[in-house]
Amino acid sequence: MYREHCVMTEVRNGRGSMEQQERPYQTIAERLLAEVADLYRLKLDIPTLLGLSPIEPGDAADLLADVLASAATGQSDAARLRYHAMEAFKADAESFGAALVDIETTARKNFEPGGLSATLLYSRGVHAVLAHRVAHFYWTTDERDLALALKAVFGRAFSTDIHPAARFGKGIWLDHGLGFVVGETAIIGDDVSIWHGVTLGSTLKDSGERRHPRLGSGVTVGADAVLLGGIDVGAGAVIAAGSVVLKPVPKCTTVAGIPARVVGEAG
Repeated sequence: MYREHCVMTEVRNGRGSMEQQERPYQTIAERLLAEVADLYRLKLDIPTLLGLSPIEPGDAADLLADVLASAATGQSDAARLRYHAMEAFKADAESFGAALVDIETTARKNFEPGGLSATLLYSRGVHAVLAHRVAHFYWTTDERDLALALKAVFGRAFSTDIHPAARFGKGIWLDHGLGFVVGETAIIGDDVSIWHGVTLGSTLKDSGERRHPRLGSGVTVGADAVLLGGIDVGAGAVIAAGSVVLKPVPKCTTVAGIPARVVGEAG
């Protein structure tokens, strides 16, 4: 994906009507519902094993909420989690559409069998990003305590710590997701790929609204990379695994090392 972003214009104009933009989301939703229904019919024990509702979901928002609630259930009330997730997905069409694109992108990039249904049901990274989208919805609607409570519940479930104020684009591929830490003012663009153990943190010297990294579209961040401070990572850039990034990264470049330095072009 980083190579694509290095040959495409970052800002696209003339994207078409709202109906044209919404149709791909609807297509993904229809495919997802059909695949899950087929899986449930062929593998009758899967919904029970995963703790999913025995009631067939009415739409894709119901399905996403049910999966998220079942994945995060421990000490928490699954019914309450399902309710809050469903409310968020149905109230925020943009976030719901982005979640569908996350699932489609992960299924396409991950090279594993099972398609959309397996990606939604079994991918911890997808669950963690879904969870953040729910918490972020409540943060942006000024239900801050609820957002932070959900962030705490989901963090315990998925071994992540993502501040509900952080802004995510669409088509996020979070592989594995374990140990993913994201600060309050971080921004992640569209089509970004991130591996486990990544930190988007602050230096403790910054203040204000630019304390954490901002990742451009198509960025790839390898496992255990640490990015600190209000730095910009340009579109299509690649951060090698284990790097510590303290300075801005030009678009379409690869950086590696401690501290990270440019080692070549992306790809």
